[in-house]
Amino acid sequence: MRIVFMGTPDFSVPTLKALVEAGHDVAAVVTQPDKPKGRGKEMQMTPVKVQALEYKIPVYQPAKVRDQAFIQVLREMDADVFVVIAFGQILPKDVLELPRYGCVNIHASLLPKYRGAAPIQWCVIDGEKETGITTMMMDVGLDTGDMLEKVVIPIGDKETGGSLHDKLSLAGGSLILSTLRKLEEGTAVRTPQTEEGTCYAKMLTKSLGDIDWNQDARSIERLIRGLNPWPSAYTMWNGRTIKIWAADVLADGNPGDGLPCGGVALSDRHCLAVRTGQGLLSIKELQMEGKKRMDIETFLRGYPIPAGDVFVNRTQQ
Repeated sequence: MRIVFMGTPDFSVPTLKALVEAGHDVAAVVTQPDKPKGRGKEMQMTPVKVQALEYKIPVYQPAKVRDQAFIQVLREMDADVFVVIAFGQILPKDVLELPRYGCVNIHASLLPKYRGAAPIQWCVIDGEKETGITTMMMDVGLDTGDMLEKVVIPIGDKETGGSLHDKLSLAGGSLILSTLRKLEEGTAVRTPQTEEGTCYAKMLTKSLGDIDWNQDARSIERLIRGLNPWPSAYTMWNGRTIKIWAADVLADGNPGDGLPCGGVALSDRHCLAVRTGQGLLSIKELQMEGKKRMDIETFLRGYPIPAGDVFVNRTQQ
């Protein structure tokens, strides 16, 4: 099939690779404009652009895909289908109607659950046991089009946002080949989405990682995993920010009575246990501001946090 591919971050790259390696004619890649990054503010290409240039595929980077001049460029490509995955712009009706078979989106959840910008991380934060990839026909709504195919991926007890991202990214590359084959053969089955069971995965912000120690230990542990590696969960200690990368629920109930939530109930060479609104949380990996990530033993050698000290969230500073 003659394809226009639209995608931007690392998550999109395995799908582009799968299409090319399967022999599809990827006529063009559309991705977000280069952006300045890092302290030097040097312009950086998107991961999809880097991969497309390796394949010598023409790359387009419109600031606004809805501009009529660019829509005409897309029209002249005469594509069979547009494949869209984590592109970063909403496609207008004029674009959706261009390709023969329509526009197929690869979404990182089992729709209609977790429509929106951050389905991977919210599945972990919410304690879901499984998620997956859905291919769907795009319409003018946000992740509301008819579903085509799904693949289910289990979520492990220690799954992080990062590890689940990588699994789903690879799964998307495999599923799109099956979906395109069925579209071309005329055997694809379109299943309309219902509004029953829908939920919205809102965009992640750095403030989401500000740990509220009044929550229960299990919810905080899931937040830590879901926001690893970005934007990361963090807390404040003596006016300094500490990122927390991994933790275990040490006990349910209310041990550490007499301590406020966020109080350090146990601190020795091997353990840093913090009281929460329900249960103790044992911190396993953390990072002092301006320093590298460390396991708990290494961290406590450099920063011996005593029992009785209190972690607070940034709004309490």
